[in-house]
Formats: sequence, C-alpha cells, structure tokens
Amino acid sequence: MFGKKRIYLDNASATPVLPRALDAVYQAATLYANPGGIHADAVAAKKLLEESRGRIASELACKAREVIFTSGLTESNALALIGVARALERVRRSLEGTHWLVASVEHASVLECFSEIERLGGEVSYLEFDGNGIITPQQLSKQLRPETVLVSVGWANNETGVVQQLKDISRTLRAHEKTHKTAVLLHSDAGQAPLYISPQVHTLGVDLFAVGSGKLYGTRGIGCLYVSGRAHLTALVAGGGQERGLRGGTEDPALAAGFAEALGQVSAERSAEGKRLAELRAELGKELVARIPEAIINGSQKHILPHMLNISIPGKKSGEYLALQLDRVGISVSTKSACREGEADSRVVKALGGPDWRAKNTIRFSLGRDTKRADIKRVVEALTGLLAQKKE
Repeated sequence: MFGKKRIYLDNASATPVLPRALDAVYQAATLYANPGGIHADAVAAKKLLEESRGRIASELACKAREVIFTSGLTESNALALIGVARALERVRRSLEGTHWLVASVEHASVLECFSEIERLGGEVSYLEFDGNGIITPQQLSKQLRPETVLVSVGWANNETGVVQQLKDISRTLRAHEKTHKTAVLLHSDAGQAPLYISPQVHTLGVDLFAVGSGKLYGTRGIGCLYVSGRAHLTALVAGGGQERGLRGGTEDPALAAGFAEALGQVSAERSAEGKRLAELRAELGKELVARIPEAIINGSQKHILPHMLNISIPGKKSGEYLALQLDRVGISVSTKSACREGEADSRVVKALGGPDWRAKNTIRFSLGRDTKRADIKRVVEALTGLLAQKKE
C-alpha cells in the first residue's frame, strides 16, 4: 500500500489486530443469532459470549458477572463515571455536596465525564503529579475530603507511559474510609497497561476498571468495564436489560471472542515481550540523547510502560512538524493523544514543568510487537537527519 515498509511506532493510539484474534472473530461470526433468544442458535451464541466473558474475567482475576461488555474504553469510562453520578443523583436527588477527584492529565474520555459531573452539581478537584509524572499518596491525602465519593486515576498515562501506583492510591483511600466511615470508589482507565502489567483488579484495589480491546491487539468496537460490588451504576444505554441491565443492546459474541483471544495471547507473552521492548526503548532513548544532548525524556523512567518513550526536542521545529516529516519517510509516530484535537502543546508534558518548548516539541514513540532493532536505527537516523536540515 505504501511501497517501502513503514515503521509503525504509534501503538499507544491503536494496535494492529492479532491474527488469532481476527480468526476468532471470523469463526464466531457464523453464530449470527441473537444471544438473548431461546432457540438452539441463540443458545450457542450466548454460550460463546459467556465463555469469552469468563476468559476475560480470568485475566482480570474477578467474577464473570463483574465484567460488563461495552463498545470500548470511551464507553467504559462513561458508564463508570456518569453511571455512578446518575446513581447517586437518583438517591440524593442532586450531586450538590459531593466531591470528586480526577488526575488533571487524564484522557479526554475521562475528563469530559467530569465536566458533565460538574454540570450535574458535583464539585470536581484535579490531582496534579510531581516532576516525574507520579501522583503520590501524600498529594492524594491532601485533597481528600469527608464528602469525596470517587477518585479517578489512569493506570498509565497515554502520552508518557508513566505508571501510577494504584495499590498505594487504593490503600490511601481505604485508610480515609476507615477514618470518615464513608466509601470512596477508585476508577481507573487501564489503557495499554494490561499489555505489560498483570491487570488483577483486586490486587490493584480498583472498583471500576476500564479496558479496551483496540489497545490490546484486539478488534476495535468492544471493551469492558469491571464493576466491583461496592459500585452502583445507572445504565447510560437503555434497552432490553442486557449486561446486568447496565448496557442495553444486542451483544456481539464475535467481537467478544476476538477480545478474549487477544487478551489471552498478550497475557501469555507479557513478560517476554515487555522485556524485549524495554531494551529497544532504552536503546532508542540512549541514541537520541547522545545525538541531541539538549533533548528531554519526559516522565519517570522507573515507573513506565516498556514500550513508550516521550521526548522533547529543542529548536524551532515543533513535534507536529517532525511527526509529519517522519511520516513522509515512512515512520508513524505521534505528538500526543490522538483523541485530543486542537491543542498545540501537550498538556501532559506541560504539567511536568520546564521550558516552554518542552510541551510544544514533543514526540511520542510507542513500540509494538512488530518493532525490530533495525527499526530503531532507521528512526534515529531519520529524525537526526531532519533536525540537521534547515527548516523550509
């Protein structure tokens, strides 16, 4: 399609579909009956749907009934956050007097939900992170109140790959609950973290955990939300009572089968693939800094997903300009989240501080299963070559 083989380093935006996952979708597509029916065809479709749910629940180390299928991460986040808000609104008749906490640099699909919560009357505060991109328990404790009902912190940042310590955040919330005798739910957008960290929800201490197939080498169009027994939601999509009454609409057993297959495969290969990509990422960072000494690698390099490198490059050439020029030579990268349009600077990198150019001149490299050592060499040569050119 493109002639010379392209190098795809934008896996944080979307991952290619694994052949086994695609095969699972094709095979399951023959079960076209509505899984809500009572005849043999419908029963077969329902069986496959529930087998897939069970496989995903096994990976999340939870009960199958705690897994709610959605259309992807965006809907999972909306069901979790707006679902809790509307459930509280029904009980209290208003969200006035409730307090909500969210990390200030969350994905747009999370932040937009909190904008809606504010419109409904809830008070929303924003958690800032330290210079390494970490939200500390101390920072969280300072902002918790007796009226706090929910805290939302993404497991790993979608621009820098910095991993938040959800266990520590959960422990802080549990201690707060004991003191104030009130429940505080913990929601997390998992993003790509399950590719390289075991997503066992009870170990992490989360109550609401959003997962998307399209970030995990599965097909787009499906995701799931883990809902603990502590969380009470109101459905956003009304219908026939599917998904425990939390998501109306006929389920798609084929997409569920592909999702389960993809998650199972990446889980089996998690350790080896994570180690391989960490070595390639380290090599990429080392080579770029050696050639561009003034460059800044953004975010903690200790607590980070193994496949992501976010770097700011000084000079008059913006990250967007460099990304477009790299695209011309067959290399796909990004500057920030693909879901946040209209922003010239990276708000994530801007929150880390430093010179003004740091947030404007960012490039996000997100490696994947197809990334080879030769690709790293080609990327370094291409980028340094572009920097050596005079800007047209």
